[in-house]
Amino acid sequence: MLAVALLTCGASHLVAQTNTVPMKMTYPPTAKCDSVFNLHGTSVKDPYSWLEDDNAPATVEWVKSQTDFTEKYLSKIPYREQIKQRYTELYNFEKVGAPLKAGEYYFFWKNSGLEAQGKIFVKKGINGSEELFLDLNTLSPDGTVSAGLLGSSDDNKYMAVSISEAGSDWTSIKIYDVATKKETGDVLKWVKFSGASWYKDGFYYSRYPEPVKGSEFMQSNKNHMVYYHKMGTPQTKDQLVYESKEHADWYHGAGVTEDKKYIILFAAPGTDGSETWYKKTDDAGAFKPLFTDLSTHSSVVDHYNGRFIVLTDVDAPMYRLVSVDPANPSKENWIELVPESKNLLQGVSTGGGKMFASYLQMATTRIYVMDYDAKNQQEIALPDNTGSAGGFSGKIADTELFYSFTSFTYPGALYKYDVKSGKSEVFYQPTLKFNPADYESKQVEFKSKDGTMVPMFIVHKKGLELNGKNPALLYGYGGFNISLTPSFSTSNMILLENGGVYAMPNLRGGGEFGEEWHKDGMLFNKQNVFDDFIAAAEYLISNGYTSAQKLAIHGGSNGGLLVGACMTQRPELFQVAIPAVGVMDMLRFHKWTVGKGWIPEYGCADNSIEEFKNLISYSPLHTLKPNVKYPATMVMTADHDDRVVPAHSFKFAARLQECQASPNPCIIRIETRAGHGAGQSTDQVIQSQTDKWAFMFYNMGVKLK
Repeated sequence: MLAVALLTCGASHLVAQTNTVPMKMTYPPTAKCDSVFNLHGTSVKDPYSWLEDDNAPATVEWVKSQTDFTEKYLSKIPYREQIKQRYTELYNFEKVGAPLKAGEYYFFWKNSGLEAQGKIFVKKGINGSEELFLDLNTLSPDGTVSAGLLGSSDDNKYMAVSISEAGSDWTSIKIYDVATKKETGDVLKWVKFSGASWYKDGFYYSRYPEPVKGSEFMQSNKNHMVYYHKMGTPQTKDQLVYESKEHADWYHGAGVTEDKKYIILFAAPGTDGSETWYKKTDDAGAFKPLFTDLSTHSSVVDHYNGRFIVLTDVDAPMYRLVSVDPANPSKENWIELVPESKNLLQGVSTGGGKMFASYLQMATTRIYVMDYDAKNQQEIALPDNTGSAGGFSGKIADTELFYSFTSFTYPGALYKYDVKSGKSEVFYQPTLKFNPADYESKQVEFKSKDGTMVPMFIVHKKGLELNGKNPALLYGYGGFNISLTPSFSTSNMILLENGGVYAMPNLRGGGEFGEEWHKDGMLFNKQNVFDDFIAAAEYLISNGYTSAQKLAIHGGSNGGLLVGACMTQRPELFQVAIPAVGVMDMLRFHKWTVGKGWIPEYGCADNSIEEFKNLISYSPLHTLKPNVKYPATMVMTADHDDRVVPAHSFKFAARLQECQASPNPCIIRIETRAGHGAGQSTDQVIQSQTDKWAFMFYNMGVKLK
């Protein structure tokens, strides 16, 4: 276990640290302290640990000096404003979200173009007139409060709305009257990672205890509890449905099946593996176990004809669909509905009395509709076979459902699907200021370090000359069973219009090819992810798409870890690195907010010397070395990020500035009133993307067209 620090890190231990290596850039001085901790007999210096306290006056002052330095640097880029103007033009188009049906009402989000957050409208009937339900732009003066619909009550009288301030994972749930469009006065606070599952005159939701004031964005979150809120009562009267003192670090959530017969409880130690428990909604007794093996992944899709329909990877790493009798849930009693195939069964949804199976075929979507007994399967024709689709969800009585489709060259469009006829029609098609016919996307495969073949999408302008001189951005994630599939990005148009190349490999650790692909990139196999990303870069260079002098790497969160690890392992391979909200301190990530939930994916340095050695071998903060020529780097983070706390980026940037032996700049861009990425205002999105491209192009010596 982590020993007590040999020396505490207080203000009295701070010593001004200046760069000892001659450089063209003089960074703001960052203090160092004598903090040292011991892990399994190894002393680990942590001289920037004082930056972990983002409320401390010294940290506040450091943030200000770094922010001023970064803005001064970015403001000197001659075409920064030109990029902003073009991206604003590209981003200025009407954006519409898929409708959410509540009885005879249809709710949908819309942004006319450059509104801070957009508005939620409601129609009575799909062809009814639009009425304003909630103007999100008015929730805060600066447009940094976002909101989303959680669903309507069973009688469609009320709508639950989740509200987040400044991008934080903390949310409040407010209830609105559908008819009057007014707040009812029901307000639930300190909610995190929760929906609202309605039952009778209330709903189930999950929350944490109120944190210590001043530590809301840093304190480790413990005791995730499930409550039932009855409409018209204060939160203090909510009924505690489930908590686990034994597993205070676990996540818990509950939902009611559509037929209202069962309440399903999930309990998860982290982001990989969970238990599923259940009981009848009219049963006052304890929950009963359905699945308790944390090494497998099983989720209840629905309850139908007395049995649970379950998506599972038990004996099926590419997943299958089975029917489970609640009275006899052991595996030998399962009935297989949809067997495992060579393609990943990514998810199953229900609506209109049908089931919809979503597959990934080489990281592109295929959708099949079928009856509840899995008979009469038919593939749904999508606009293209090289994109991503999602949706096909609703209530059993719905006659039409909605879905979205997008690809690298096809802006996201919404479609209405008629359940009876099986036909689709365009519901909303955005109009953008670019011609998709000018661009092409392809999928290639390259060999990673251990011989594994890894696929990669590549997008560029048609007729692009592969002369090794093109600016290129390599983007990746590689973790947590998350799949990267084709999607359209207005931001990427800045790169593509200027003769650039966008590349996105499907790294191990992701979910594109099932659970084995995921396992090959987690825990002691994490280095495979970095090897894959490095091999992707080498493929782009050897095949003439770009050169090391014109190659940038970018990723966020776990992808920020990816960028940090690769730029420290192969600094000569990249000209520019942009790690965003990255997990940079692999020895201490589990100590802040929800970081402990990532232990199943990464391991934990406290657990054993083997896990400690594995984590420190690639931890970006700990693998930076003095007097090394690192790429031009812009670390990106936000002051309200309570998922990957900014301390990761603060400490990494400070250490990088200390170690850099090259004239390449190492700056940190700290967004204020923002979190892990979700809920940013339009102005924040435009400015952050502007700065990303400006920094990249400028440090590649690219002249904009």
